[in-house]
Amino acid sequence: MKVIKNILRGFTWWHSQTLNTQFFTWRKGIKVGQDKTGNIFYTSKDGVKRWVIFSGEAEASHVSAEWHGWLHHTWDELPTEKPLIKQAWQLEHIANKTGTVEAYAPVGSIKKSTPEPRRDYEAWRPQ
Repeated sequence: MKVIKNILRGFTWWHSQTLNTQFFTWRKGIKVGQDKTGNIFYTSKDGVKRWVIFSGEAEASHVSAEWHGWLHHTWDELPTEKPLIKQAWQLEHIANKTGTVEAYAPVGSIKKSTPEPRRDYEAWRPQ
């Protein structure tokens, strides 16, 4: 299994990182932190570039708001050094589930495993 994972990593970016990214990170990257989902964040030695190595599938919604702001130079302080102040009404970060089996499906949707009959309209029938 590990051999297959390494072969995939050489040719695809959505299986964490490519060999090129791993080599670039080894040469020029400085690890600055890790979030609770296992994503590892790096900056270049000159501090200009910032990037993330995902712990699983490379999906941007797996990055929390704190780290997203740091990645995009919205703020310079690391979330580990200066955490964002959370308001009481704020929910915990969740990744985007679109395109997965866990995606939201409204009542009556054929994407639900047991769809309910629709009640919001009555089908037209010719007389």
